[in-house]
Amino acid sequence: MIANPTSPPIRILTVDDHPMLREGIAAVVADQSDMQIVGEASNGAEAIERFTELLPDVTLMDLQMPDVDGIDALKTIRARHPDARVVVLTTYAGDAQALRAMQYGAVGYLLKSALRRELVDTIRLVHTGKRYITVEVATDIALHSSQGVLSEREVSVLAVVAAGKSNKEIALALAVSEATVKAHLKTIFSKLGVADRTEAVTLAARRGIITL
Repeated sequence: MIANPTSPPIRILTVDDHPMLREGIAAVVADQSDMQIVGEASNGAEAIERFTELLPDVTLMDLQMPDVDGIDALKTIRARHPDARVVVLTTYAGDAQALRAMQYGAVGYLLKSALRRELVDTIRLVHTGKRYITVEVATDIALHSSQGVLSEREVSVLAVVAAGKSNKEIALALAVSEATVKAHLKTIFSKLGVADRTEAVTLAARRGIITL
């Protein structure tokens, strides 16, 4: 995509808890005459404050951050500013995580490994009102589109399973019966197309359904 030299520069807010990542983005943007970094934030709470103060054209938001994470910051910003254009940045190519971000109003989803080759065009694209999902994630979404979506309770069960707990311990942790836990696990295995707990946890982590 070619920049329009007559337009004002696209004002960008970067949000990531790693200074080196923010510096890397700044270095890429510095070479673009139609873009400028107007602010930075190191966590979700800061992002909300900086967005309100600066009202950037495009926000680049990491998902995994301490305190207030990227999803919560995204939800708050979009609730207050429905026209906010937020591009999610992440290390993980999980389709479930991408869909969750899009559900809450993200207009782009980029893997950090693809920033140098895709960042600039993505910023220009979303600034025009379009959406962008990196190819790896889009492929995963298409691959799993026919599978059932786990309910919040099923995700909670799977998260406790990932911690290595037995059915009895899961039941105690979630205040349900062991029979209910077994029923949830059966449904989870069916929806994910797996045969056991280990496979379920591995696949769910890869897809971004749970975080290990």
